[in-house]
Amino acid sequence: EGADGNDVSIANGGGGVMSSEQMDVEAYASLYSGRTKIMRLMFIAERCVNKSTGLEALRMAYHEIKKDDNTALLKDVLHKLEARLAPNSPFSLLQEQDWIDAVERRAQLRKEKLENELNGYKTNLIKESIRMGYNDFGDFFYAHGMLAEAFKNYVRTRDYCTTSKHIIQMCLNVILVSIEMGQFMHVSSYVTKAEQTQTQTSDLQDTLLLAKLKCAAGLAHLHASKYKLAARKFVETNFELGNNYTEVIAPQDVATYGALCALASFDRSELKNKVIDNSNFRNYLELVPEVRELIHDFYSRESLGRCTSKDRGNAHQRIIQ
Repeated sequence: EGADGNDVSIANGGGGVMSSEQMDVEAYASLYSGRTKIMRLMFIAERCVNKSTGLEALRMAYHEIKKDDNTALLKDVLHKLEARLAPNSPFSLLQEQDWIDAVERRAQLRKEKLENELNGYKTNLIKESIRMGYNDFGDFFYAHGMLAEAFKNYVRTRDYCTTSKHIIQMCLNVILVSIEMGQFMHVSSYVTKAEQTQTQTSDLQDTLLLAKLKCAAGLAHLHASKYKLAARKFVETNFELGNNYTEVIAPQDVATYGALCALASFDRSELKNKVIDNSNFRNYLELVPEVRELIHDFYSRESLGRCTSKDRGNAHQRIIQ
């Protein structure tokens, strides 16, 4: 089942495909921001068997990419659009070439400027300026879709951080890029570092920061198929997260991932105490009524002795999808 509750089936070869049922792509995409919004649209375009929905997703991805400077991603989307549309379509690489060339020239000038500034900071041994220089480089490479280079530069800021705020920002940057690269060992490491830094340097809990870290940790556990650990992280995520981490996850996803992981791994007592009676997580479940009903139906069937190992297997299968 998708994060928005749309049905998902398994295609031949094991890849998830969206069902032929029409989905509201615009409403779904509005839950996200940044690169993850684009990648989710491209996923829909690739996996959706409804051609009009897939084409709508590609067009939306195109317009999102044009707001930024990722020319490689734009070329990818244009190739996909060209394969689906008539030759005289306005969506073509040829018609966008001038825009692409202008962006790439501007990017080269920006890169040279950043290099000169950073070299000057290094010569003068200005620690804070060096940190900012590497951070600017990380932002630059991230904006252009060069994730490995962005990762390197964000990590390099570590040696020049002079405050806990700097360390935590470095961790969040590395976590974001690592999630997008699928490097979840790095995600786990930097979640731990950020949590330790926050605990050691402040008597007050930063609720929003901790909620973001819970989500990142939950995604890392989910990627490793550690469903019980993932469930715990998601159900513990403070509802204050709201729409403040949409570059990574939507609150509807917290509900869906947390619920499905709990169904696959929690016993009856845990399901009752940590999910159904959890007033904080209940707020998330209210965002996805079908998932909330699934939880209550599952628990009711267990109470009546009607829940089987097959039901838990179905929960596992939904997570995989």
